[in-house]
Amino acid sequence: MSATEVLDAPHHAEHGEHHHNPFQAHHFDDPEQQYDAGKLGIWLFLVTEVLFFSGMFCAYAMYRSLHPEVWEFSSRFLNPTLGAFNTGVLLFSSLTMAWGVRCAQLRQAKGLAICLTLTLGCASIFLGVKAIEYSHKWDLGLLPASMYTIQSTVTEHHEGISKWLVIFSIIPALCLAGFVGWWVWAWSNNKKAIADIAGPFAITAACYFLGVLFGMFFESGGDKEAHGPMAAVAHATVAHDSHEAHDEHATVGGSAGGHGTANAADASVDKPGGAGLFFSIYYCMTGVHALHIIGGMVVLAWLLVRATKNHFNEEYFGPVDYVGLYWHLVDLIWIYLFPLLYLIT
Repeated sequence: MSATEVLDAPHHAEHGEHHHNPFQAHHFDDPEQQYDAGKLGIWLFLVTEVLFFSGMFCAYAMYRSLHPEVWEFSSRFLNPTLGAFNTGVLLFSSLTMAWGVRCAQLRQAKGLAICLTLTLGCASIFLGVKAIEYSHKWDLGLLPASMYTIQSTVTEHHEGISKWLVIFSIIPALCLAGFVGWWVWAWSNNKKAIADIAGPFAITAACYFLGVLFGMFFESGGDKEAHGPMAAVAHATVAHDSHEAHDEHATVGGSAGGHGTANAADASVDKPGGAGLFFSIYYCMTGVHALHIIGGMVVLAWLLVRATKNHFNEEYFGPVDYVGLYWHLVDLIWIYLFPLLYLIT
C-alpha cells in the first residue's frame, strides 16, 4: 500500500462507515434520492389502483341509473350500522398508520411496532364484521346473479351459528392457535425477539373474532327490527308475495293499469336478474376491497417484523410511508363504498 493510500484510508473509512446506510441501494446517491424514487413508484401504483376501482364504480353508476328500484329494494338487506362501524374502524386504522410513519421517522421502534399492531388489529376486526355480513346474506340466499335464491321463510339455522361463518373462521382460528403456541414457545425459551413478533400476530388473529362478536351484536342487537335477519326475511316475503300476486294477475288476464305496473316492478326485483344484479356488484366491490385489506395486512406484517429488528430511522423510513399511502387509499375507497351501498334512499 502506498503512502497516499495509507493517508487516505482513515478519511475514506470515516466517511464511508459513518454515512453508509445498509438499506440504501447502490444505484442511489443518497437516502433522499432513494426515498423520492420510491415515493414516485408508489404513487404510480396507486393511480393504477384508482383506475381499477373506477371501472367498478362506473358499472355501479350505470346499473343503478338503469335499475333504481332494484338498488332501493336490495339495499334494505344491508345493515348500515355494520357499515358505519367498519368505517370508524378503518378511519382509526389510518390514524395508527400515520402515527406509525412518524414513529419510524423518530427511530421509535417500539412505538412503530405498537402502531402496526393496532393497524393490523383494526383490519382483522373489519374482516370479522364482513364475515358476519357475508354469512348472514348467504344463509338468506342473497347471492350474485343467477345464484340469487331469496328465502321467504325463517329457518332454524338462522338462529344459530352460520355454517358459512364457521368456514370463514377456519383460517383465523388456525392462525390464532399457531401464533399463540409460537408465542408461548418463544417466551418459555426466553427468545424475546421471536416473542415480539408472535405476540402481535396472535393479537391480530384474535381481533378477527372480536370483529365477529361486534358483528353479531350489531346484526341482532338494537338495530334488529330495522335491518336484522327478521326484517330481511320480511322484505323478501313481501317481494315474494308481490311476485306471486303479479303472476296470478297475469294468469287471469286482467289489466289493472298503474297497479299492475307496480306489481311488475316488484316482481322484477325478486327475480335473479333484479336483486341478483345488485348483489353481484356488491360482492364484487366489497370482495375486491377485502382482498386489498388482506394484501395490506401481509405487507404490514412484513413491516412489523422489520420494526422489531429496528430497521427504520430518520434516514430510512420509506417502506413504512409507502405502505401508509396504500392503506390510506384502501380506507378512502371504503368511505365511498359505504354510502353508495349502505345508504341508498
